[in-house]
Amino acid sequence: MPTTRVIKCLSDEQVASKLKDAVDVLRAGGLVVFPTETVYGLGANALDVSAVHKVYEVKGRPSDNPLIVHVSSLEDVNQFTSSIPPKGLRLAKKYWPGPLTLVLNRKNDIPDVVTAGLNTVAIRVPDHPVTIELLKQFNGGLVGPSANISGRPSPTTVNHVLQDLEGKVDIILDAGSTNIGVESTVVDVTTDPPHVLRLGGLLIEDIEAEIGEIKHATKENLLRRSPGTRHRHYAPHARVILVQSENSNELLKHLELLKTKNKKIGIISYSESLKVIEPSKYHIRMEPSIKSIAKNIFHALRELDKYEVEVILVESVSENGLGAAVMDRLRKASLQ
Repeated sequence: MPTTRVIKCLSDEQVASKLKDAVDVLRAGGLVVFPTETVYGLGANALDVSAVHKVYEVKGRPSDNPLIVHVSSLEDVNQFTSSIPPKGLRLAKKYWPGPLTLVLNRKNDIPDVVTAGLNTVAIRVPDHPVTIELLKQFNGGLVGPSANISGRPSPTTVNHVLQDLEGKVDIILDAGSTNIGVESTVVDVTTDPPHVLRLGGLLIEDIEAEIGEIKHATKENLLRRSPGTRHRHYAPHARVILVQSENSNELLKHLELLKTKNKKIGIISYSESLKVIEPSKYHIRMEPSIKSIAKNIFHALRELDKYEVEVILVESVSENGLGAAVMDRLRKASLQ
């Protein structure tokens, strides 16, 4: 594969003309990294079997982990499903473009490699002007898993993408940092009531306000319909240990124990209580707002990886609203 080319799309000016080469690459079966409001996605033509196989190969992604198809509008969904259930249609009209992925019954002509052989397909309309324009010019659907090596923290900047995929993809569309920082919420609307398969950038409370009762999937046959539910995800190279929020005593006990083992330790904290820890380049203090934490948590994990720490102590957050999605990512990152 040729050297990765980065195309700056940091303003709306002339974006449309800048995307021609990216569209040509996609039509030729190549790989293009695109920005979304959640994280950067690794794009390929969803109907090109060979191109989709490249996505799995480049990421080192398990073949039983389905992909999300990105389209430019609700109307474009009809290419991939024969029908949208009423509750799914209400959610799509309310929250697309946005951080919502709907699991729908698939059309038979969708390649099995996209859906991991399942009879469902995951689809969303991303809320980013660069990618909406890319999708319109491409005039089709793009698979778009996070643009990173499988299992690593998701990329929220182009530098994160380059750390994992430089030289492995054709083009990266650079639109700066993503706004939300955690992936989309995945809702299976083929069931009634619908099931949440993956927590993400759209709050469960907002979904329930629109369609009423929803359930959290726990069974394998449902969870396997969504990415980010069964395999190890979001993990830095270092071991991640979660520490109770605002509990400085617990954090200090971990520090003392790890120091006796001569471990190189990183810390990510948010609360005033944990300011007792001496500041250093290995201690990343983040703004306490949950939106800021969600936007920056993957970046913080990657920054501490640069310092080659062996253990990262991360302060937990409240699981209200967006905090539930953040804790979902941190728990998966802490799995050994």
